[in-house]
Amino acid sequence: MSKYIVIAGNIGAGKSTLVEKLTESINWQPYYEPVSENPYLKDFYKDMHKWAFHSQLFFLSDRMSMHKELQDFKGNVVQDRSIYEDAEIFARNLYINGYMNERDFQTYWKMYSIAINLLNPPDLIVYLKASVPALQTRIAIRNRDFESSISEDYLHNLNILYEKWISKYRESEVLTLDIEEHDILNRPEDLDRIVMRIKEKLRAGQGELF
Repeated sequence: MSKYIVIAGNIGAGKSTLVEKLTESINWQPYYEPVSENPYLKDFYKDMHKWAFHSQLFFLSDRMSMHKELQDFKGNVVQDRSIYEDAEIFARNLYINGYMNERDFQTYWKMYSIAINLLNPPDLIVYLKASVPALQTRIAIRNRDFESSISEDYLHNLNILYEKWISKYRESEVLTLDIEEHDILNRPEDLDRIVMRIKEKLRAGQGELF
């Protein structure tokens, strides 16, 4: 029986790295964040108040399409970031900070709610929990130009939303990993322990696997 895992977490938490290492370890199919170019993104960065709704709606439709593809995939898959995070974290953060007005956010939320009621949830969400200093260190190490302006406050606000979301998420099994307690790049035994815990969570949720 095919299984579908999502790796969730803030910017710099190590989602892509864990996806890569898991696929090497257990030979599952990786799916990274959509590479489709958002046609609203340039306009959004010029005028965030005007284009936030349009930009997030594009991301939502992209993520809906990917989620449907993954739930129908004939094999085991592990995904970097989910449709839930697009809405519960990033769209909500834009709304909280006044970049998306009440009318647009309610319209967006209605479409998101319909989508997640039509889609099957993943079998497991692996949530990478991280402090802001840990995130900042990882962001600095990977040295991406477009991430250089990410502020401490922004990461802190996203962390708050992540914690609120994951605390009430009940649609599937959840495994929370503190990234400061695991070093999968330099300690292979840490990856082995994570794989073991993932197997245990999946077995607990839906019977024997692997």
